[in-house]
Amino acid sequence: MPLTRSFKETIRARVRRDAAFRKELLRESVESFLLGDIETGKAVLRDYINATIGFAELGAVTHHSPKSLMRTLSPSGNPQARNLFEIVEYLQRKERVRFKVAAAARA
Repeated sequence: MPLTRSFKETIRARVRRDAAFRKELLRESVESFLLGDIETGKAVLRDYINATIGFAELGAVTHHSPKSLMRTLSPSGNPQARNLFEIVEYLQRKERVRFKVAAAARA
């Protein structure tokens, strides 16, 4: 049975109608980065950006070209921490959310 909607279209539609899901998607990206799973963090952040503000707006506020930002978050991209933090900081402000890191003991 063929799917009637692509995965990205489904994510985009849910992000637009569900603020909690949108914030959770951003949180998942940040958490992936902090856990060292850079590939997942980039993929989720890319989906979040595509479903919300888009790379054109992000490029305008960060003073980086949209193509450069897309390459940075591509599977082969190697983002600098400075660039990632700049992106995440802007998205937190835009989303009106602030993430906090808490230490936890390993089991």
